[in-house]
Amino acid sequence: MKSYVVGVGMTRFEKPQSRDWQYWDMVKEAGGAALADAGIDYGAVEQVPVGYCFQASTAGQRAVYELGLTGVPVYNVNNNCATGASALMLARQFVEGGVSDCVLAIGFEKMKRGALGGGSDGGDFATSPVARHYGVMAARHGFEMTPPTAQIFGNAAREHMERYGTTPAQLAAVGAKNHRHSVHNPNAQFQDAYTVEEVLAAKTIHRPLTKLQCSPTSDGAAAAVVVSERFVDRRGLGDRAVELAGQAMTTDTEESFASGSCVDAVGAPMSREAGRQALERAGLGIDDVDVIELHDCFSINELLTYEALGMCAPGESGKLVESGVTTYGGRWVVNPSGGLISKGHPLGATGLAQVAELVWQLRGVAGARQVEGARVGLAHNIGLGGAAVVTVLRREPAGGAGTG
Repeated sequence: MKSYVVGVGMTRFEKPQSRDWQYWDMVKEAGGAALADAGIDYGAVEQVPVGYCFQASTAGQRAVYELGLTGVPVYNVNNNCATGASALMLARQFVEGGVSDCVLAIGFEKMKRGALGGGSDGGDFATSPVARHYGVMAARHGFEMTPPTAQIFGNAAREHMERYGTTPAQLAAVGAKNHRHSVHNPNAQFQDAYTVEEVLAAKTIHRPLTKLQCSPTSDGAAAAVVVSERFVDRRGLGDRAVELAGQAMTTDTEESFASGSCVDAVGAPMSREAGRQALERAGLGIDDVDVIELHDCFSINELLTYEALGMCAPGESGKLVESGVTTYGGRWVVNPSGGLISKGHPLGATGLAQVAELVWQLRGVAGARQVEGARVGLAHNIGLGGAAVVTVLRREPAGGAGTG
């Protein structure tokens, strides 16, 4: 059974505490926008998976009660930075499994200012769910007094540089590209362009990563309405339907830890396998993809994901971004939204915001950041601890989704 996204919505992603709102206000705005985009009301929704990391249990219910009090099941989802895509995956499974015809997936986050701690709760490092990952880092690189997430990704960057000759300028090219893309995104937390030289000159967070190569903490929410083919037909939604053509979630295996490499510990093996499975399920290859929203929590992770998705050979990702192949006029446009680096990264919302961007791109309504002729999109959302979710979306020719 096929599933489709027929409505998406998101708030602007903002610096924490910059607006006087609560998490339920964010959800009302993003969820309401998704329902309006689908042309349905909340009464049509049968189930609601809600993703977030930093609120108390059942915050999902408190949030969606602002959309309606219909008594439908609400599921609270937490999968670290892959939370939003995990909520979407539940929605797809409900629909494709024949359990429901209309599911609303929502993700939100209301965060504190400053860098994230060593675990999802920022608490005691020794009991952190990602302590094993940081143990890999500490055994090889030691542990410094810099933000832990920047530290493990920064050390992954050092390893990549040592192994393949990747340069600081190539890492900075990721940040420059994504900041440049965000100029045209009104929902982005930052909308300023920077040169590679300016990215390199920014404050160092953990060598070789500078501030303009790191995603910020953010407040925001995003949502998607996922429906069955018969719902599309019954409601006449073929003109706005985007197929969830393939999706996969993977978690850590022995490969993540056995090598002692931060490249593996931050999720490269998970991304590789999730990408393989999702594309295989869609019956497509990476060369069939036009536009990609991937998890550039740090610039190095964009390069690692190029390699994991098969966009280039191992070690060639620095040259790939320098060549212009991953921006407008190139083979793929990667992170037209500005990515996590510039659009922002409210953990629970990120995966769904990626899908919102791709839906707009595949419908051809992305305005100044539109990727010409985009028909296939891929979203990559990853969380340490660990989970990687890759989603392939496909826009069928007019009239192809349902009969209307």
